Amino acid sequence: MRRWWLGGWLAAWLLVAGSGQAQPAAPAAPAGQVSLVAPAASVPLAGPLTLAFRLQGAALGSHSAFPEIEGFRKADGLTTTTTTRLLSGGRRSTELTVAQRYFPYAEGEYVVPAFTITVNGQVLRSAGGRVRVGAASPPLDASAAPPGTGVGSADQLLGKPKPQYFYEPPDAGQLALEADREQVYVGQGVRVNLYFYLKPADQALLNFYDFNNQLTELLRQLRQPTTWEVAAPDPSPLPDTVRRAGGQVYLRFRLAGRTYYPLTKEALQFPALQLTLTKFKLLKKPQPGDTERLAFYKTYAAPALRVAVRPLPPPGAAVVGEYVLREGISGTRFRTGEAFTYTFGVEGSGNAAALTAPALRPRAGLAVYGPTTREEALPDGRFRKSFRYRLVAQRPGLLALDSLVQLPFFNPTTARYDTLRPELRVAVAGPARATAAASPADDLFYGPALARADAQLQSLDVYHQVGRYAAWLLAALLGLAAVGWWRAR
Repeated sequence: MRRWWLGGWLAAWLLVAGSGQAQPAAPAAPAGQVSLVAPAASVPLAGPLTLAFRLQGAALGSHSAFPEIEGFRKADGLTTTTTTRLLSGGRRSTELTVAQRYFPYAEGEYVVPAFTITVNGQVLRSAGGRVRVGAASPPLDASAAPPGTGVGSADQLLGKPKPQYFYEPPDAGQLALEADREQVYVGQGVRVNLYFYLKPADQALLNFYDFNNQLTELLRQLRQPTTWEVAAPDPSPLPDTVRRAGGQVYLRFRLAGRTYYPLTKEALQFPALQLTLTKFKLLKKPQPGDTERLAFYKTYAAPALRVAVRPLPPPGAAVVGEYVLREGISGTRFRTGEAFTYTFGVEGSGNAAALTAPALRPRAGLAVYGPTTREEALPDGRFRKSFRYRLVAQRPGLLALDSLVQLPFFNPTTARYDTLRPELRVAVAGPARATAAASPADDLFYGPALARADAQLQSLDVYHQVGRYAAWLLAALLGLAAVGWWRAR
């Protein structure tokens, strides 16, 4: 009985194992044909740059993530497009495109790194490349229809944005050309700055477009041929926070700054300026997580500016500025024959390049050397320019420095002429010293050098003689060449 039960169990196991082996394996799902879509070589500033792959002949099972690109913001979520084509024989071909959008932060040239992506088990490799972020040329007429985001590979895959789905939010952007004075004298400086104002909430709506080229053209229009122009330090990329009329808070970007010193009485005429920016339209009915925007160009204008220039009152020739004297001297006791240093320092606001060293009046018994000029900028926008002289007195007595150096100037604030005069007086002690003539034999270098020099006089006609010999040599060479040519014939 036991043997029969064991035999039945073994026969049943063999039957089940045989049926399992005879059953064919289920066929694997086809992976389909997968290919990468080449990214565009250039995209507008509004973007997007698109990386995508196409899948034909199969359903999408799984795929890995798209890479990160430096300089771009990776959009949340993917965009899928299904295209169905009708083939001959009534067959249908379905193609699925999966795209990842990237929005650039600023204009420039960026590198798309090499990456791999796995789709339905197939590994796709991209060698990467470069992409140029810019924008198409803005319309000449600011009221013309906006060009949108241009036509690129993303538009061919996903379709161009439809303007009727977007609206333009208002902004308070303003381009302003401002001068710190409405009227100046000849030689007086006027500071002119080009600003762009906007409210903090408008930062997400506006972006600078082709700024370097536009700034070059703006600076060309700001030039004044009748002025001495001094450029301000490079503006900070960070804006200032200011309050304008009505107490509204604005962000102020300083685009350019110049200080102009008129050289003639001709008025300064600054033309009306224009700056084109990229502005974004927003979706009227956005979905959660949808950040799509439509870019267009908006031009802001600054009105023309005029600064009147007044001539200087008679006599009409002087340094112009607001100056004070800062003088200094080395030491407190002075003797004849000993050198000391006197510094004539001028501090204030004006054209530092026009402020030259004042001429010293000659005085018997006093040797003057220099000056050595030094200039430095002060934190409040003014400057200090100092002229350092070395003085050697040969006679004792009281030395009044105001009899040696003075600086007349015109003060544009008071509209009057004034003069900077030293207040120091130097008491020189010691015996009178005769001014000794310099002797070459006393010099440590020139004395021995002159002793070794050749004392034979050279003819003043030596250069003419060299030219004459060179002409003779050239004539002889031409003669030899002519004889050789004749014999060759």
